[in-house]
Amino acid sequence: MNAAHLGESLGVLAAGVGAGAVNAAVGSGTLITFPVLLATGLPPVTATVSNTLGLIPGSVSAAIGYRRELRGQRRRLLKWSAGALLGGLTGAVLLLALPASAFERIVPVLVGLAVVLVVLQPLIRKRARRRGTSSRPRPDGGPLLPVGLTLASVYGGYFSAAQGIIYVSLMGLLLDDGVQCLNAAKNVLVAVVNSVAALFFLAVADFDWTAVVLIAVGSAAGGQLGAKAGRRLRPGVLRALIVVVGTFSIVQLLLR
Repeated sequence: MNAAHLGESLGVLAAGVGAGAVNAAVGSGTLITFPVLLATGLPPVTATVSNTLGLIPGSVSAAIGYRRELRGQRRRLLKWSAGALLGGLTGAVLLLALPASAFERIVPVLVGLAVVLVVLQPLIRKRARRRGTSSRPRPDGGPLLPVGLTLASVYGGYFSAAQGIIYVSLMGLLLDDGVQCLNAAKNVLVAVVNSVAALFFLAVADFDWTAVVLIAVGSAAGGQLGAKAGRRLRPGVLRALIVVVGTFSIVQLLLR
């Protein structure tokens, strides 16, 4: 192995660690790994599908790291995961069926809306409580939340950048749970979407297996690091971090 190849491998491994940590605590880890894979010379679609498969261990690792916050969420997560499976598979099919530029305009808009919702969540909750008990969010978010999460999963199966931020914003709008609890649920849904998309890609798309392995190893380690760090953050600090990363994601997506 020459020095250039070794340097690229170390760069992809480091990007995997960073993406796993950021995905666990906030989301948008794809914006770390995807540009690095492109820089190694991989075509965009190959980079996307390799990244999706490589980040699965990181998502699972993050969910395990947040296992305490997942207690009591089993029933609703099973329901949401069914939509995530359908949405993730649909997004994966669209990635191979549509032109590469198809979602370039809508993606920054979706991420921007998600960031705005995260900022406004405390205000929305206060107003909901003032209306009285009958207007408080339902424990499962009502019928709108599964629909919204399924649509977000379509986007996740297609590209996945800032997918976790969109999940958190939707759940925060319709649930009365703390942001750490929502973050834990987000990690499970991301793992479901990445897994079903990767299974589809395995059958029909080309991977770079070196990139997959390096990102998988890195993201698994990063997922634990991110979960430990994220769980220690105060809700306000975590929300602020989500907004900062989301804003950075919008800039990155617009400059692509």
